[in-house]
Amino acid sequence: MWCDMGLMDIDFPNMGIYLKNVPKSFSVFGFEIALYGVIIGLGVIAGIIFAAGWAKRTGQDPDLYWDFSIYAVIFSIIGARVYYVIFAWDRYKDNLLSVFNIREGGLAIYGGVIAAFATLFIYARIKKQNAFQMADTGVLGLILGQVIGRWGNFTNREVFGEYTDGLLAMRIPVDMVRPEDISETIAAHMTEGVNYIQVHPTFLYESLWNLAIFVLMLLYYKHKKFEGEIALFYLGGYGLGRAWIEGIRTDQLFIPGTQLPVSQVLAIVLFVGAAVCDIFIRMKIKKSEKN
Repeated sequence: MWCDMGLMDIDFPNMGIYLKNVPKSFSVFGFEIALYGVIIGLGVIAGIIFAAGWAKRTGQDPDLYWDFSIYAVIFSIIGARVYYVIFAWDRYKDNLLSVFNIREGGLAIYGGVIAAFATLFIYARIKKQNAFQMADTGVLGLILGQVIGRWGNFTNREVFGEYTDGLLAMRIPVDMVRPEDISETIAAHMTEGVNYIQVHPTFLYESLWNLAIFVLMLLYYKHKKFEGEIALFYLGGYGLGRAWIEGIRTDQLFIPGTQLPVSQVLAIVLFVGAAVCDIFIRMKIKKSEKN
């Protein structure tokens, strides 16, 4: 039976949601602007505003965060792109100029996170601030930005998982996705006459997971035992979610020479590392209190 979706449509069949003409970009004075970049930009702005507001609420100088955000945004974008290009080098080695084209995606969040933390510790040292206190505030804005920014992957028709027929299953026209992101399992479920793929909307899973972590971080903030614990909460909490979500994505980046998804390995390492650090520091604090 022939089943045809409009080229720009997106369908969530098991929820009865059919979205017609979902654009990837829009034109302003003849210049094409990708929604991917707009949504990521909105996430960044929302994150900075929230972090600065939270700083004021907790007795810190919000101007520090506005100032820091300039450096953080620049180096995080560079870090996110470098991370992606390194582990997807085969896509760029024959056209080096494409390395600079991020309009079609290709930013790895973990590269941005690594760069953001490195920038924070350098900035805090120069400004003679407590880097761990700043990290506790900064990660609140960071994860809020991730909640919003993941929807850029939605408009780009990327960051999806394997085939599913679950409640949140998503259908996208084949011609709107990169051929290399269509796995054998997805292809095997494409019946004759169908012009779409049906997949896990992993961008949605991650956005919802991040929203839950964000709320839990806010609720726990006043109960933290030491400066830097909220940052550990972020690294561990996000890592836990990313580890299982990465496992079903079809656009994984692998550690060279292996079939190990680099972001999944890093997520597991960060989850375990954050948990161990938190337990160790808590034990150290408890021991000092007894003495």
